[in-house]
This record gives sequence, structure tokens and C-alpha cells, in this order.
Amino acid sequence: MKKVYVVGTCDTKYGELSYVKSAIEQQGLEVVLVDVGSRKPGGRADVPNTEVAAAHPDGAGFLDGIDDRGKAVAMMGEALEHYVGNRAGEIAGMIGLGGSGGTSLATRGMRALPIGVPKLMVSTVASGDVSPYVGPNDIAMMYSVTDVAGINKISSRVLGNAAHAMAGMVRHELPEPTDVKPAVGMTMFGVTTPCVDAVRSQLENRYDCLVFHATGTGGQSMEKLLESGMLVGVVDISTTEVCDLHMGGVMSAGEDRFGAVIRSGLPYVGSVGALDMVNFGAVDTVPEHYRNRNLYEHNPQVTLMRTTPEENRTMGEWIADKLNRCEGEVRFLIPLKGVSMIDAEGQPFHDPEADRALFEAIENNLHQTDKRRLIKHDMHINDPAFADELVRSFREIIEKGRLR
Repeated sequence: MKKVYVVGTCDTKYGELSYVKSAIEQQGLEVVLVDVGSRKPGGRADVPNTEVAAAHPDGAGFLDGIDDRGKAVAMMGEALEHYVGNRAGEIAGMIGLGGSGGTSLATRGMRALPIGVPKLMVSTVASGDVSPYVGPNDIAMMYSVTDVAGINKISSRVLGNAAHAMAGMVRHELPEPTDVKPAVGMTMFGVTTPCVDAVRSQLENRYDCLVFHATGTGGQSMEKLLESGMLVGVVDISTTEVCDLHMGGVMSAGEDRFGAVIRSGLPYVGSVGALDMVNFGAVDTVPEHYRNRNLYEHNPQVTLMRTTPEENRTMGEWIADKLNRCEGEVRFLIPLKGVSMIDAEGQPFHDPEADRALFEAIENNLHQTDKRRLIKHDMHINDPAFADELVRSFREIIEKGRLR
């Protein structure tokens, strides 16, 4: 029987961890208490911190040899990641408790579990920006309200609810679908929605179309699934996260965007959707040096900044370099009449010079081969005919792979 893992620092949170463990056991589940403290062992954990630490690539010696708490926490987090990764098939679900340090530790272990395995973190920092802890994973965050320091009339309810939520997710495991279609990853932004919807409608009869909002985490999530083997290919229409990476926007997917495409070698169809915009928060959050740029208030919480020709050249060269490293089938399609809803003629971001700089940089730097091709179309990205071309390219390379 798979077991629920309760994870935390037993030297400081043993009472609270035991409370959660007992509540889950009362629901008829087997539970393992895992100590990830970086100091002396605390309480009676089922898995002592020394056993977790031993999973670190350099061994458990850091428990005795490091005075820097931050470094010790980081190393224990790495050890937990390896420990969980080696036992992922035995884990029914994972729940963690802690402050910022405990949250960092436990969620690193949770991120080693596959998508779909229940993950719940009760944390003092869960009401703020949790993206560093969650990343591209299905980790549920619950705010602890009080500190995780003793069982009182507030913490008993919060921790009890968390324990029952974990037990419910584990006991009521969803059955595996029987009519499984091969899954395809797709990226969408609001300004490329017509294109993505048209592509999805043509593919969904044969494929399970997983659409990811290109908000930074969205691109990371798609690539994580691609690298895990859960996708057969990608139709990456909205590569806008590259803008935020290079210009300091709030929706960057990081330097490893396209990394999973490179490493997996799986079929890839891409385009330049929404590469006309960098994302910031409310207008007063736009950095001072960008205040005189072409800005567009998408809504009160999101301000878009039009990319310049020079910025587009930089992005085009960067994208071409990434695609040049791909050994699988690649088709990259360029819509010559615009890359987003607001880049069309008459719209606020219409800038043919900026678009041309992007397109030429990609074309001039992409090393085209029989497997890696650049295809230009005299269309706007949201023209129905452009969606048809994306689908045509995807079907061509997916079928080509099956014939091998």
C-alpha cells in the first residue's frame, strides 16, 4: 500500500507534525513522518533526518559540518528531492508544515513527485507570492493563519482541515481514463486566443490538447510535461515569455525556455505569438526607465509594453539559437502581418519595423535543415488560415515520426 508522507522539521515542529499524522491515520491511511531538520533529530520520526540526508549526492556529512543554517537547509532540500525521487512510486501523497525554511524544504521534495500525486503545504508564507515554492507543479498551498508553533484553537482547525484534505485526495483517487488520447502541449496568451482555439478545434478529435497560459509558469509547466514523456509534441504558438526574460517583465519562464524541446527531441511547431509585448503589473509598477515607452493597460493589474526593433532582434537571435540546438523535427511559422491582436493594423502595438526585425533575426540566424524549417506566411497570427498552417505542419511532423 502506498503511504502518505508528512514532512517537516521535527526538532521544532514535532507536535504539529504528529497531530497531522494522527489525523490522517484516523482516516484509515498509512502515514510516514519524515524529519527534514538540519540540526539534531527531534521526536520519533519514522524517517530520521540522517536517512534523508544520506540521499544527498555528497552524503549526510553536512548535518555535522555546516554552521550556516541557510546552506544546511538548501542541502537538506536537495537531499529530500533525491530521497523522494527514489521513492515516488511508494508515495500516495505528501503534506508539509512550516515557515519559510520548512516550506522551501518540503516543497522541493513535492516538486520531485509526478503531476497528479496530491501535494499540500501548510505554510506561514502561503498568503504571499508562492511561485518560488510551487513552480510548474500542482502543489496546494494553505495559509497557516497562526505560526506553526503549538496546537491551539486556530492551528488545530487549520492543520486538521489540511490533514482531512490530504486524506480525501488520497482516499478518493481518480480512476485512470480509459479513452486516453496522445497529449499535445499548446501555449496561449489572451491576444493569441483565436489562433489557439482554431488549432485546438482541429486537433482535439485525435489529441488531448493541453493549453498552457504563457505566464512564465505556464511555459515551464508545459516543458516539464514534455520532458516527463507525457506529451507527444508541442504547438508552441505563444512564445511571449521570451520578452519578459530579456526585458525584465513579470512573466518570464527563465533561460531554460525551449530546453525540454531540445532535450526531448520531440516534434515541435512554434511561432512568435505575443512577442510584441512585455508584461508588468499595474501601470505604476512599470520600471522608471520604461515609463516613456508605448504602454497599453490590458487591465488594472496588467500593463503591456511594446517591444522595440532592437529588442526584437535580440529575441530573434536567442530563439534561433535555441532552435538550432533541437535535433527533433522543428517547424517554426512566422505570420508576417502581426503577432498578436493588438499588433494588427490599426491597433496600438502595430509596428511593422519591430516585427520585421524579429522575423529577419530568426531567419538570418536559424540553421535550416530537412528537419528544422522556417515557414513564412503573409497572414496575421489570428487569421484562420494561419491556424490551418500550424495544424498542417504539426500533422506532417507527427506522422513523419510514426513512419520511422
